[in-house]
Amino acid sequence: MPKVGMEPLRRKALIDATISAIGERGSLDVTMSEIAGRAGVSSALAHHYFGAKDELLFATMRHILAELTIDMRRALQSAATPRERVSAVVAVNFSDIQFQPETIAAWLAFYVEAQKSSALRRLLRVYARRLHSNLMSGLTGILARHEADRAAEATAALIDGLYIRRALKDGVPDAATAIALVEDYLEIKLGGRQTQ
Repeated sequence: MPKVGMEPLRRKALIDATISAIGERGSLDVTMSEIAGRAGVSSALAHHYFGAKDELLFATMRHILAELTIDMRRALQSAATPRERVSAVVAVNFSDIQFQPETIAAWLAFYVEAQKSSALRRLLRVYARRLHSNLMSGLTGILARHEADRAAEATAALIDGLYIRRALKDGVPDAATAIALVEDYLEIKLGGRQTQ
């Protein structure tokens, strides 16, 4: 008989193991057995909680997005000006929690898999819409709506592009440099405009 209260812990362990396995492998070419072993549970239990590997991958992506959303809400609540809101969005995307090798590899693998999986494609669309909306929440206080829309699109592309470039390099991700690159673009685009 399963221990009461263990399911959430085991689900989280399986999601963490999925991120770790994808990060090590650099692709979604991992088995449920490999993931279960990393999580310290049996393959049967992994299948019991998630069914097929695709469902575990979907749950893992949802987990990553949920963590990003929580971090983003917290950062945006403490931003006092539109410009601070934009910088908060950038900083959260390159935070220690988000911009680590395993998570970066998972994002790249999910982008690739989303080309084949409509469920993952929907999740990536949700992420893209949220990122755009969060950027617009600050940019529309600084720029005209059409300019803000273009700046949000370009900033999102820089963020995604830096993740892709980081995934293709060895070594520890350099969040400070990534943030500086995006902030340099924003300074040029905003022309020093700081709306209160």
